[in-house]
Amino acid sequence: MSIRGAADKIKQTLLSWEQVEAHPHRFGGIEYTIGKREIGHVHGDTLVDIPFPKKMRDEIVAAGEAEPHHVLPETGWISFYIREQGDVDKAVELLKRSYEVALRQRSVKP
Repeated sequence: MSIRGAADKIKQTLLSWEQVEAHPHRFGGIEYTIGKREIGHVHGDTLVDIPFPKKMRDEIVAAGEAEPHHVLPETGWISFYIREQGDVDKAVELLKRSYEVALRQRSVKP
């Protein structure tokens, strides 16, 4: 099951964040980036995939906030399935955490 309009709501929210751009994702859906760094991608109104440092990903999965990535479960990526209306906000919260990691990484680079 998907939540109609979830991808549009996520897109509207993410594009309001400083430096975020949207691009077609190579496996379908929309990819969100800061510069060349992807902060996540959305597959329709159903699935959001988000990269994190492995330790952070492990904490998110252990807390039950998301699942290991559906294709690359041993990486820092998570998959979050949108199954009910409240999941849209949860997806945005997870994407915000990835965004904050990306901003920190950009500010540390020489």
